Amino acid sequence: MRATRFVTILLLNALGVVLFLSWYLPPDHGFWAAIDKGIFFSFNNLMVDHPGFALLVAITNFRGFDLVSLLAMGALYLFYWRRETPPGRRRMLAIGIAMLLSAVIVNQLGHLLPVQHKSPTLFFDNVHRVSELTGIPAKDASTNSFPGDHGMMLMIFACFMWRYFGFRAFLTGVAIVIVFALPRVMAGAHWFTDIAVGSLSVLLVALSWVLLTPLSDAIVSFFYRKLPGKYKPE
Repeated sequence: MRATRFVTILLLNALGVVLFLSWYLPPDHGFWAAIDKGIFFSFNNLMVDHPGFALLVAITNFRGFDLVSLLAMGALYLFYWRRETPPGRRRMLAIGIAMLLSAVIVNQLGHLLPVQHKSPTLFFDNVHRVSELTGIPAKDASTNSFPGDHGMMLMIFACFMWRYFGFRAFLTGVAIVIVFALPRVMAGAHWFTDIAVGSLSVLLVALSWVLLTPLSDAIVSFFYRKLPGKYKPE
């Protein structure tokens, strides 16, 4: 690993630590509290004033809608899959396995943070729950919402797309993150900072050691060699 890559990892780690501490150390989370509160009540009041918006929030936070996010990620992956040769597709399968393993491990590391944080719908009194407004059993609350699991998984996908398929793939991945992570914030199942601080800080610290070191390539190479199939290397 080159020295410049090592310095980049350390800088990303430092940025992740500073980002987390800027939220964690100040009383009541400092300036982040006003941002969180403003975003939550903007969406919460909007759902009351506009039933159509409330219905949209409910549908996009229904558990079954998570399949749509998987389909979106799968469609992007399929786009690159169809352009590959059979050996390239085998490598893409190995990349997918490496991505899943990284997502599980990084997510578990995120839950080691010393934070117990209720979602805004449970934190504030007299707020509107989208499940009650619409009658749809949507996910609109969490007893421990930090860091945002859903947003973190989407971010990991976007980062892997950048690492192995380029910046244009990353931009599409970012669009998927926004489209499918934002509904959790709109419903009040997550604070904005659960994702913008919690998920992002964990990725800056942990995922950089996976994608910017030989580790991810080593995992991909291992599964490329070990997976069964017609194009298994000798």
